[in-house]
Amino acid sequence: MKKILLVIAFFLAGFTTVTAQNKLENVSLTYGEELPDDGQKIVSIIGEANNKIYAIAIKGKDNFMLKIFESGSMKQISSNPIDLPKMNKKEVDFEEVFLINGKLFAIGSVYDRKEKEFKLVGTQMSEDGVLSKNGVMLFEAEVAKKNLRGDFYFKLSPDETSLLAMHVSSFPKEDAVKYEVKLFDDNLKTLFTNTEKVAFDDKKKRDFQFTISDFEINYNHDAFLVINESYRDSKKKEKIERFEIHAFKKANNYTKEVIDINLKDKEIINCSMISTQQNTVKLVGFYSSVRDNGKANRELKGVYNATIDVATNTTTSIKFNEFDYETKVKLIGERRAKKGKDVKPLYNIHTIIERNDGGLIVLSEYQMTVIGNSAGIGPLALTSINYIRNEIIVTSLNPDGSLDWGNVVPKEQDASVSTLSINVGGGYAGGNFAVGITASIPLTQMGKGPEYLGAIPIYKNGELNILINDHVKNKGITDIEEIRSMGNYNKAVPSLFIFDDAGNISRKDPEEAIKNELVIRPGVYYRKNSREYIVYSSRRSKDKLGRMIMEN
Repeated sequence: MKKILLVIAFFLAGFTTVTAQNKLENVSLTYGEELPDDGQKIVSIIGEANNKIYAIAIKGKDNFMLKIFESGSMKQISSNPIDLPKMNKKEVDFEEVFLINGKLFAIGSVYDRKEKEFKLVGTQMSEDGVLSKNGVMLFEAEVAKKNLRGDFYFKLSPDETSLLAMHVSSFPKEDAVKYEVKLFDDNLKTLFTNTEKVAFDDKKKRDFQFTISDFEINYNHDAFLVINESYRDSKKKEKIERFEIHAFKKANNYTKEVIDINLKDKEIINCSMISTQQNTVKLVGFYSSVRDNGKANRELKGVYNATIDVATNTTTSIKFNEFDYETKVKLIGERRAKKGKDVKPLYNIHTIIERNDGGLIVLSEYQMTVIGNSAGIGPLALTSINYIRNEIIVTSLNPDGSLDWGNVVPKEQDASVSTLSINVGGGYAGGNFAVGITASIPLTQMGKGPEYLGAIPIYKNGELNILINDHVKNKGITDIEEIRSMGNYNKAVPSLFIFDDAGNISRKDPEEAIKNELVIRPGVYYRKNSREYIVYSSRRSKDKLGRMIMEN
């Protein structure tokens, strides 16, 4: 199997026009000219359409800009502030910009104290980034009160022609959680909506937890929601798991359907969902073992995979795969692995990739956010936030969900920022209720360092490659015990980990580190397809957009 050498392609980036840099075998990377030194840092690449590339940038604390570039030269055309129109004389908080079927929409939210509603509005933008004066009301979600208003969550359809949105909030006095799901077309017209208030009794049930784990939209524009309720029956000494999918299919006029997934003697720790090209939905995540008295151990025993046939609403297979000994040694050390200890629950699913044969590759990253003490007086107090992104567990699953192979990408990364807010995003929790959507770093914290963390997974022609930023002294090292922490991301160098079809890992590094070279930001990239990525690289005040292409 051919190996893909990517790393050296990130050098010699000082051209003022788009130029191929060190094209090697079947990978090339080109950069556009240097971006204006305007203090604006790109925090999200929205997409590409109309021969233009669209991106969100931030300036200062929370001033967001829409940047537009020529697709060919990657030269900046414009940069305009995203100032959403007021709603009933109230400021609208910026949420996100989406490119839906080639049309730009800015999304914002506002809380209506009088009506006790959390509202979401969408405003179309021209190709030049000019906001329309008229917005579209997307949600008027009833909430209990302002500090229980919950959050909005979004997912684009695989063809990027529709937007799935969800609002979730809790009602503690009613012992209930309410979720509302809507699907919008490329004019923000509502295609379907479903609202449900789920009541639960956590007073009589021990170790009770209720989680909306994930939601998804497939190639047919069907929508899915995963619910996980678990508790311990102390009388029967059993662990009870309610694990089900709520399906809304276009062919069935989006009528709600419930798909049960029967489990016993297992505790679901987390769950992510992926829709496949085989008209199935697959659920993956970590699970733990359960003691004889029905108590869950909470630590990670391994990875599960449930496959649901969308046409018949049946679970065709469910597999529980324990971590193998070699993987556990890398994660918890040889001494603890020999004692049969399990893995600490500090890993979140980073990416799920559908293999060419219908199996899955699951990347799970060690993620921790440490909030420090505030410094300052009153409203001007600053809070230190440290984002930690360490090793990645790589689990390759066969089409039936059984384990093919497992391995670990060794890395230690961290970045610290100071903020006036301690709202670090990534999900909503209250009491025994949580939304388990994979955590992400808020846009307001990006542009200050965290976007250098993480990884870019590249899967093409059956090969998995994972690109990270690393300490220059980690060159050639794959032993997790010998890895140095990448604390100074401005001096990081790109490293590529390559996996063959048996899961064996090899590492490619630059021959030498080049002073003042651009550093790619894995937290900010856009995947156009399996062979092409739009990336963002910088070195202090020098920023450039690049196009990375896998040619074979």
